[in-house]
Amino acid sequence: MTLTTALALGQTALKLGLICSLTVLALFLSYSMLNVCDLSTDGCFTLGAAVGAAVAISGHPFLSIFAAMLAGVCSGFVTAILQTKLGVDSLLAGIIVNTGLYSVNIAVMGGSSLLNMNRTTTVFTMLKDALSGTPVAGQTELIVGLIAVVCVIAFLVLFLKTRLGLAIRATGNNADMVKSSSINPVFTTVVGLCVANAFTGLSGCLLAQSQKSVDINIGQGMVTIALASLLIGGTIMGRGGILIRAIGMVLGSFIFRLVYTIALRFNMPAFMLKLVSSVIVVLAISGPYLKKQWPQIKRRLTHKKGGI
Repeated sequence: MTLTTALALGQTALKLGLICSLTVLALFLSYSMLNVCDLSTDGCFTLGAAVGAAVAISGHPFLSIFAAMLAGVCSGFVTAILQTKLGVDSLLAGIIVNTGLYSVNIAVMGGSSLLNMNRTTTVFTMLKDALSGTPVAGQTELIVGLIAVVCVIAFLVLFLKTRLGLAIRATGNNADMVKSSSINPVFTTVVGLCVANAFTGLSGCLLAQSQKSVDINIGQGMVTIALASLLIGGTIMGRGGILIRAIGMVLGSFIFRLVYTIALRFNMPAFMLKLVSSVIVVLAISGPYLKKQWPQIKRRLTHKKGGI
């Protein structure tokens, strides 16, 4: 592999990693802060992509971003209401919403399973025209992804330090204690999931406009990818402040996408990529545990070797 090829692979992984890291940051809020495992991520990601594409095709590229985020808010609201008001388990609520969103996404896409945006003006094409003739003219996707990530991280850092943000973090730590402190855990859960799913919808919208198409399966497996990226980022950056941990999420997304890109480069069959995702998740989860247990395992191996 030449240096040029390696740089091209890294750039591709960085572009996708930045866009998909928005979904990882969404899980960072819902899973790490609020302690809710939201399995509606796949459907919400596709919903953001479908709504964003439909609005962009109608001639409103900038409005498509806010429409996709609003669609994500609606998805998060339904998921939260199922959990908090109807007594549905959080995992089951996510599965129910994810299943229902399949039909909603088809309806948003006009009954089709594919939307083509080759001739559609998007935020990427608009920025490309604006940067024409400059040294960064060919880095449109990278710039848009970087702007979106910086904005979301800045929002998270500021939001989680507000009274509402602290209440959301406290709800994730101990919902019963929060209730005894005159804080409504239902409200904090609803707000947390709405904000998180808004990020997921934004991620889907940007990926769809970047690829200039939306397939009904564009979000398939996103919850696994985002969870793996979250765990990788958490392992690398440790338990620092909100800013450090959020940057770790972006780094984890980049590393995951880099592994994906390298696997594709070596002509790995497409059907094997799901297995690669599963292996990465297992390694990310078991890595810290094995690292902690390694001294004990080493002693056992040394003892057995000495006994022989």
